[in-house]
Amino acid sequence: MTSTPGTPRPSSLDPEIAARLKRGADGLVPAIAQQYDTGEVLMLGWMDEEALHRTLTTGRCTYWSRSRREYWVKGDTSGHFQRVKSVALDCDADTVLVKVDQVGAACHTGDRTCFDADVLLEDGGTARTAADSGTPAADQ
Repeated sequence: MTSTPGTPRPSSLDPEIAARLKRGADGLVPAIAQQYDTGEVLMLGWMDEEALHRTLTTGRCTYWSRSRREYWVKGDTSGHFQRVKSVALDCDADTVLVKVDQVGAACHTGDRTCFDADVLLEDGGTARTAADSGTPAADQ
C-alpha cells in the first residue's frame, strides 16, 4: 500500500508491478500522457499504485491530484477523455507512459496539450527569453 502522509490509499495493483515501481517520497510517479497515433505529448499527471491500477483496469486515465488530494479521471468533468491504448514503465520504473486516444483538449486551459502555450525553443533556434514570451524572468 502506498500512502501520502495522512492519506492512506489502499491499492489493488498487481503486487509484481507495485514492487517494480520507484516512487517519490510522496508515493507518486509521474505519468506522461501521449497521443497514441501521432506521438504528441499531451500532459503530465501523477499516479500512485491505485491510480495506476484503475488506469490499467478501466481503460481510462486516473490520476492523483496533489492539490485536491483525491483521484480524478481525465474527462469526468470536462468531457475531454483519455482512452488508454497502452501503458509502459520507463527503464528505471520511475515514470509511466500512457498512450491514449485524447478526445478534446488535454490541458485544463483548453489547449490541445499542456505544452502549447510556452514554447522555450523551437526548431533548434535561439531560446526565447522572458521578454519574448511576456513572462517575467525570475532573476531580472
